[in-house]
Amino acid sequence: MRSLAGITGTDPHGARTALVAPAPGWTIDADVVVVGSGVAGLTAALRCADAGLRTVVVTKARLDEGSTRWAQGGIAAALGDGDTPAQHLDDTLVAGAGLCDAEAVRTLVTDGPDAVRRLIATGARFDLSATTGLIALTREGGHHRSRIAHAGGDATGAEISRALVSAARTHGIRTVENALVLDLLTTPEGRTAGVTLHVMGEGRHDGVGAVRAPAVVLATGGMGQIFSATTNPAVSTGDGVALALRAGAEISDIEFVQFHPTVLYLGPDAEGQQPLISEAVRGEGAHLVDAGGVRFMRGQHDMAELAPRDIVAKGIMRRMREQGAAHMYLDARHFGTAMWETRFPTILAACRTHGIDPVTEPIPVAPAAHYASGGVRTDLHGRTTLPGLYACGETACTGVHGANRLASNSLLEGLVFAERIADAVAQQHTVNGPSDGGPAHAATPHAPLLPAEARAAIQRIMTDGAGVLRSAGSLAGAADALDALPGAVRGKTDAEPGVETWETANLHLVARALTAAALERTETRGCHWREDRPDRDDAAWSRHLVITQRPDAQSPSHDSLHLTTTESTVFPPVSPVTRKEIP
Repeated sequence: MRSLAGITGTDPHGARTALVAPAPGWTIDADVVVVGSGVAGLTAALRCADAGLRTVVVTKARLDEGSTRWAQGGIAAALGDGDTPAQHLDDTLVAGAGLCDAEAVRTLVTDGPDAVRRLIATGARFDLSATTGLIALTREGGHHRSRIAHAGGDATGAEISRALVSAARTHGIRTVENALVLDLLTTPEGRTAGVTLHVMGEGRHDGVGAVRAPAVVLATGGMGQIFSATTNPAVSTGDGVALALRAGAEISDIEFVQFHPTVLYLGPDAEGQQPLISEAVRGEGAHLVDAGGVRFMRGQHDMAELAPRDIVAKGIMRRMREQGAAHMYLDARHFGTAMWETRFPTILAACRTHGIDPVTEPIPVAPAAHYASGGVRTDLHGRTTLPGLYACGETACTGVHGANRLASNSLLEGLVFAERIADAVAQQHTVNGPSDGGPAHAATPHAPLLPAEARAAIQRIMTDGAGVLRSAGSLAGAADALDALPGAVRGKTDAEPGVETWETANLHLVARALTAAALERTETRGCHWREDRPDRDDAAWSRHLVITQRPDAQSPSHDSLHLTTTESTVFPPVSPVTRKEIP
């Protein structure tokens, strides 16, 4: 580990950059703009609107096409007889491998049950037990209790999305669809003043515009598209994290990317979004086996196939390496046709679409990039290190997930912290009064854009060097390749401003940040697996890595990523603080 020396944290507003883009051609004024329309974004928007705030939702695709609708398993909360928030807290802390912020977890599990009940009151319909008439609860990996509420068998996210989209439309919340957020607007004093965005296609607004608002909520989802194979939809290009970095905000824990253990294996050349085989399938009794039918997770963990996801993913990868196999199998033939059709109809259809019938044959599976445990660092009210900028859902790093997210805590985190953000925004609005529509400024564009063709190169670099298995050599190679990429591709294709080049720039920045953090964390912890550092090192690494972006003094046309560490697993306040710097 590098030597650490104490310094005082710098002003986070001092170094802002922005994407190269045309000046905004239209403007909307609001009290709050929410970027994203998943469970986190729409929950925040609905609660802000209920508080009387002029609320605008900006979403990259259509209102119902975010990551939430792809969630299969369910939402975790202590709703069952005998279950308690304390038990949910314990399971979350264990899954987080010693890096969770305990107070953030306590907030999640305590507020969670009532937040789910409010979601039901909004219109979400969960599956009910045929015997009790109460919400049907199941188990997933890392949970010692059945506490996962699901809908439509394995279509929980789709049902939650349906309910929230319907509520947003009923409330008449103003939305801007098919819009890629670009960068943050600020006041001369450095406070948030809105966002710039680009609307793709024709509609009420077209091209680059701006939503001016004193509060911006980032709920843009994940960044799985930095890898060749992922469960994330094509829109998950790390836009919120990249925007926050360019604006000078802190991000944290970005090295902890969860690779879901059981993703349908479609061959060595499969790229893009891959079908997920929900953890709930194992929760209902499916077994992981090798080609010989051996249940290899037995003996590796006392919960076998229901161990936390990082342990199961590592177990699968070890078996694959031992046997020289490209995948393992998930065997649920004993479920029978009726159970597959009623409990997992979505997964059954996806498998059959690809020529696999899980009723009669085991499902080939392998780990793939799934969930970012890190993101834009926030406090317990979703406030980031930039005044007026908030983040929730997968875009945020609240400290809840630590080094590895507990199954089905993601939807709950989006729900709970979105409500807390809305309350904080409403309170601030009461203190400050309505926005006066004062001056708002964008940063001067800084780094040149990469051509769209670089996207595939970024994905190959990250898959090869910063995937499930990592080492100092692979990560250093990935970092060098990412740094060299602008020069390698420049001149081959004109990198004109546009959706594809903006997304590629976001992917490149987020990939560089992830690789830098993964190289710095010289241990194996949770879903961060260093082959050259196979042990967990609590003495050195029971702390969070925090990253900011700064201009490179040697080359003003480039930027550098600045890494610091927290003193412990507890996140410091979001105001500037004294920390340790990694030289």
